[in-house]
Amino acid sequence: MIELMHGKIRLALHELRRGHGRTLLLLHGLGERSPLDVPAELASWPGPVAALDFTGHGQSDVPRSGGYTAEILMADADAALQHAGEACLVGRGLGAYVALLLAGGRPKQVRGAILRDGPGLAAGGIGAVPGYVSRPQLGKQRIPDPFALAELTRDVRPPDYAAIYLHQATHLSELDPALYIVAKERPEWLAAVAQESGTRVCDLEAALESCAAIQLRRVR
Repeated sequence: MIELMHGKIRLALHELRRGHGRTLLLLHGLGERSPLDVPAELASWPGPVAALDFTGHGQSDVPRSGGYTAEILMADADAALQHAGEACLVGRGLGAYVALLLAGGRPKQVRGAILRDGPGLAAGGIGAVPGYVSRPQLGKQRIPDPFALAELTRDVRPPDYAAIYLHQATHLSELDPALYIVAKERPEWLAAVAQESGTRVCDLEAALESCAAIQLRRVR
């Protein structure tokens, strides 16, 4: 495990497999944690594989009193990306939305993003969230952080906001496609992104093969 810092939060980045070439960076779903080994369905990746525990998840630190947003987790993932240099992202659920944001925010370093089904893919929809005071049930078990579960399930995701990040990923990275949609679920933000150019709807095997081909061109 490698320790990274995002502000005062210590993040856990797990090296699941070492190797040469571009890293496959795994971003887990809401309430999950990094796998202990390379998942069987991702074993064909030709280079190193790493997985990040988001703030409040797995072996990463838990902040006091919450304050979670998808953009905070994007900054977590950016810390892992800076360590890797360049990476292909595979995001599950909430991690898929974070992968989209990071692909748009760091288009030169993210060399393909694969969006998969998983916990937290839909989140709070597109409407404004009414004012409320989050009062999660706090027990002895604090991982995943109950505040993370309470706040990120209400995360607002307007379709046009998601599309902006796709446009940045497509036009600034010069990848075509920049995004691979493997997920079957179609919350409104993902349905909007799937209709844009710069995306490819396919199965996981095809997405991995395409991203691996980008890596091989770079290595050669």
